[in-house]
Amino acid sequence: MKPVMNLDEAEFDDIEENGRYTSKRASLGVHIGARKLGYNLTVLPPGKVQCPFHNHRGEEEMFFILEGEGELRFGDKRYPLRRHDIVACPPGGPEVAHQIINTGTTDLRYLALSTLCDIEVCEYPDSGKMLVVADKPQDRMLRRIFRAEAIVDYYDREEN
Repeated sequence: MKPVMNLDEAEFDDIEENGRYTSKRASLGVHIGARKLGYNLTVLPPGKVQCPFHNHRGEEEMFFILEGEGELRFGDKRYPLRRHDIVACPPGGPEVAHQIINTGTTDLRYLALSTLCDIEVCEYPDSGKMLVVADKPQDRMLRRIFRAEAIVDYYDREEN
C-alpha cells in the first residue's frame, strides 16, 4: 500500500441519493494506510446537504473546501464557505453542531478529515436523535440510532 494517492484516483464508494441529502464520498484514508484519522473526498451538488445537522462527542472533524461555494451551519450561526476555506468542528454539544450546505450553482468539493474513536456518540439537535457506535471504526460492530426522548430510569425493565 502506498502512503500517497492523487484525488483523481478516488473512487466514490458512498453515494447517497436521499432528496435533500444527496452527495457522494470517496474513502481515502484506508487506501493510504491511515489508522487514527479518517479521510474522504465529498462532492455535494447545488442545493444539497451532506448530512443532518449533528455534533460529535468524541470525534473531531476538519473540512477543506477545494471548489465551489456553500454555507456552514455551526451551532446557532451560519458562515459562508468558498474555495480554500478550512473548517474546524471540535467535539462537544449542540453549540458545535454542524452541517455543510451547497448554496452555489456548481458542485461543492471538499476534503474531510476526522479523528477515529472506538466509541462515539453523535447527536442530531434538529431531530432529537442520537447515534452510538462502538468497536474499531472499520468494523462498527455496534451501531444504534434512537430518539433521545426515550429516556428511561436506570432500573427500567430490570428484575426487582
